Amino acid sequence: MKILIVDDEPAIAETLAYTLRAEGFSAEHCTLGNQALARLDGGDHDLVVLDVGLPDLSGFDVCRLLRRFSDIPVLFLTARSDEVDRIVGLELGADDYVAKPFSPREVVSRIRAILRRLDPARQSPARRGAAPGAPRFDIDRDGCRIAFHGHWLALTRYEYHLLALLLERPGRILNRAQIMQAVWQDDGESLERTVDTHIKTLRGKLRAIQAEEVIVTHRGLGYSITAN
Repeated sequence: MKILIVDDEPAIAETLAYTLRAEGFSAEHCTLGNQALARLDGGDHDLVVLDVGLPDLSGFDVCRLLRRFSDIPVLFLTARSDEVDRIVGLELGADDYVAKPFSPREVVSRIRAILRRLDPARQSPARRGAAPGAPRFDIDRDGCRIAFHGHWLALTRYEYHLLALLLERPGRILNRAQIMQAVWQDDGESLERTVDTHIKTLRGKLRAIQAEEVIVTHRGLGYSITAN
């Protein structure tokens, strides 16, 4: 597994890289957001550890740009532990969030947990796939979570509401405006391309469990989900 560490503090990055290599990972380091985007565009990394406070772009901006072309798992590192920062990071598509100072071994444990969650081949046989004929999706509305083929998806708040919306209307085409109204409730700061970004991220998380396309794009019309 190849991990990219993006942090402008060499001591932190080198310590984390050393720990990752000792645990069997391949790790490399860069200090700028633009450097990270260029490296990640190649698609040969498995996870990125991304510092929020970078010299050129914020980690949030890097994550936002990254989600335009990649569904790679993101673990944020930050000196800030405010709840608002954590929420912003997770809603941008990050998979986890660790505040500095941190234990390198804790970060490695979180990385392993993310990779296990996203890679069904690493899960136990008892949890791998659903029985023939069983519904592909299961919605826990009280817990705001959704399972796909027996695996709970790691979803942000908006991803959960978007997928739940489509599942409530299997086969029905919803345009971007309808989705924005239902999920973002006409948030003035949201743009319609936000829908496309979240659809792309959802598809990546679904494919990580089962290689089938369940969210259908209808060009010029919108999106639908195939019947359960």
